[in-house]
Amino acid sequence: MTLQIPLRRSTAGPQYAGWTPRAVATEGLGSRTLAGQRVPVNGGVTLNADVYTPTTPGRYPAVVSFAAYSTEWHTAGLPTGSNEIGSPPVFTDRGYCPVVVERRGMGRSGGEPGMFFSEQDVDDHEAVIAWAAEQPWCNGEVVLFGTSYYGMTQPQVAARRPPALKAFFANEICTDFVRQFQQFAGVPNSFFLALWLGANFTDARDAGRMSPNRRALISRLTNGPLHSLLEKVVHRNVGTVFRKFMAATPSAWARQIFAHWTFDEKSRESSTIPEGSTDVLGEIDVPFAVVQNLGYVNFHQYGTYDLYENAATPADRKWMILGPAEYDLPVFAWQGEALAFFDHVLHGTDNGYGDLPRVRYWVDGADDYATAEAFPPPDGEPRRLSLASSGADHATHRLTTGTAPAGSNSWAAVPLGVPLPGGMEELANQLLTFELPVTEDVRFAGAVTARLSFSSTEIDSFVLARLSRVDTTGTAHQLSLGAVRPVARAEDAPRSTSIEIALDPGAREPLVPGEPVVLRFSLTPGPVLLRAGETLRLDLASRTDLVRKGPGEGYPQFDLPVPPYLARNTVHFGGESWLDLTAVPVRPR
Repeated sequence: MTLQIPLRRSTAGPQYAGWTPRAVATEGLGSRTLAGQRVPVNGGVTLNADVYTPTTPGRYPAVVSFAAYSTEWHTAGLPTGSNEIGSPPVFTDRGYCPVVVERRGMGRSGGEPGMFFSEQDVDDHEAVIAWAAEQPWCNGEVVLFGTSYYGMTQPQVAARRPPALKAFFANEICTDFVRQFQQFAGVPNSFFLALWLGANFTDARDAGRMSPNRRALISRLTNGPLHSLLEKVVHRNVGTVFRKFMAATPSAWARQIFAHWTFDEKSRESSTIPEGSTDVLGEIDVPFAVVQNLGYVNFHQYGTYDLYENAATPADRKWMILGPAEYDLPVFAWQGEALAFFDHVLHGTDNGYGDLPRVRYWVDGADDYATAEAFPPPDGEPRRLSLASSGADHATHRLTTGTAPAGSNSWAAVPLGVPLPGGMEELANQLLTFELPVTEDVRFAGAVTARLSFSSTEIDSFVLARLSRVDTTGTAHQLSLGAVRPVARAEDAPRSTSIEIALDPGAREPLVPGEPVVLRFSLTPGPVLLRAGETLRLDLASRTDLVRKGPGEGYPQFDLPVPPYLARNTVHFGGESWLDLTAVPVRPR
């Protein structure tokens, strides 16, 4: 019998959203690994699963994590883009059994890889839940946990209502895979998709093998004192790493999917990616908690609000957390929160979870969590800020609570990679900036909506809006980011939520050069406390690299192939262009 080396646990990253549990169901149970378990699914296929159980004998709830990836490098503590299942020993020590599954056709699982998020995947996920509930180490209860793909699959299977499924905890999800994943603001999400496929779906990655003992040995290093150093190295070099992944050659089946998504499928009707869970959220009735990283923009953002608003789970059995902008790999965040949630739901532990407000959200400027019973907060009041000119295009313009006089200002839309001669900024500024000096403390939380009267010298362009807090030292703190492709400006009202104006990527209406149209689009929520003496800043642009931040700064935001043309874009004033926010009462200092 081979000696099993125990994994080293890690709780790096945020674990709780502004509270500490007053009790745990159990702890100190140790960890052992049952690698390579075979899970039968339909068609005579078996899936590969690594199972982790307490060393203390007993029957415990299973924590299933189901995604698209080969899991060979999982649990080693290495900063791979698919290592988003947490740290299994953290769960086993508390009396839970993680079950980490490879989808069919990946890693050691049988079958052929098909379309991501397919009905076949949901069938397999449901079968894994039933299998786990019947194992001798499981007490018949199953919960779900994971980030990104591991989170996005959870509402899909929860809508099926598997009998053994008692709760799920999802972090950073999409619910509409067409507009939140494959596309963003009517544009193929090609930079992210190339990175994602190159990082996770190459022949070499799928064929790679690592023994459980080797993973455990590596975890003794990566999850120890070296973790913070490794994290700094990764953040410092993340751009280089991403470029390497984008240049990699994905497996043939993955390349084919990318080609269809990027070149062929321009509408919901023509898309081969499943719609996701958005249309079946009303079938979900189990308790859940969902976490959103406020630093995301062109994926993993609006699905959280869609799930929380539209799931049929009773209001007193669902929770939402909006956490600060962070980018960490592997993802060890929120394990403490998840365990407290599971203890409350499964064991009825008097740990305080049932007393928590339904919503906790991070407030920039206060650097703390605020709470509410819903989101947007019910005590909020609408606040409209009109856009107004200060003169020349390259000047700093005004946000005003009063009536804005007629006028217009323009910026240049320059496609990525197109050179401009020096000295062009005053003639072809690529940013249009508006500011509001803050004279008294104000807090905003909830939907952020832009309404622009817009024209262009071309038949299409791209519009990005960034909202920032500028502190008294002049340092800008990014809050919100949103975008719209003017040709795809049609609203998709049935899919909209109180936080997002959903746009229909397949409805196209070319611009008539020089003729204004109305653009209505959402920015990501960016709760903020603005102090007197600070400034609220709005930037308009057409190129993502001019307004986004990068993962190395804590913001997982990726470029888009925009704008399509060299053009001059114009925003028109006179009460025609504004920003809508929600002001909520300021807590006393």
